[in-house]
Amino acid sequence: MYPEERQQWIVDRARSTGRLEVSAVAEELDVTTETVRRDLKVLERHGLLRRVHGGAIPVERLGFEPGLATRDAVLTTEKERIAVAALAELPAEGSILLDAGTTTARFADVLPRDRELVVLTNGLPIAMSLASRPNLTVLLLGGRVRGRTLAAVDAWAQRVLADTYVDVAFLGTNGVSCERGLTTPDTTEAAVKRAMVGAARRVVLLADHTKVGSNHLARFAGLEDVDVLVTDSGIEADDVERLASGGPRVVVA
Repeated sequence: MYPEERQQWIVDRARSTGRLEVSAVAEELDVTTETVRRDLKVLERHGLLRRVHGGAIPVERLGFEPGLATRDAVLTTEKERIAVAALAELPAEGSILLDAGTTTARFADVLPRDRELVVLTNGLPIAMSLASRPNLTVLLLGGRVRGRTLAAVDAWAQRVLADTYVDVAFLGTNGVSCERGLTTPDTTEAAVKRAMVGAARRVVLLADHTKVGSNHLARFAGLEDVDVLVTDSGIEADDVERLASGGPRVVVA
């Protein structure tokens, strides 16, 4: 087993069981405890696990939201594949909403340079990366900027969205499940995401496979509110069927 395969196994097991013991992992994978500890160190640096005494727990159980830089360094290949696949949902012309997030930022990077669009976003990094593109009209939603995500939130952003109607909203999420729908840890970001759903003719969700089955504090939409879910090939076939039964067309990149 290559190190990358072993580390993916460790992450998957941590998420399914909620906690890992170094000795148990070493025995099951037939490697030394030192090898497992090195893997845990790598995975913690990538923001996927948090080491604790004798083992590790997935970050989803920690009760806090990883920062933008931490999340941006994780699953970069998968996010890039999702971004490219999502281009098929882009209108030939018109207006789109881009939610703040690392996967939507990848999508912003691959937007065609010959297509004229109006782009509304509450993500500061996204607005900055697109502002110099002559074919795009970029509108930045105002509001309080969350330092952890660099997203504009609160009433200013919601008021603008209440008077807005775009062709397609491209959203990110921290969790998506059949039971709870789309969820995120912060209530203010959830309120803006909810307003984005209401401000769009179609909703496209960009979510890598690690978000599937995860639930967080604040719910902002149901599966029935999503037209298309674009994810990556790490998703289980059973999850694709369950999510699709909730409403969205599921695209696996």
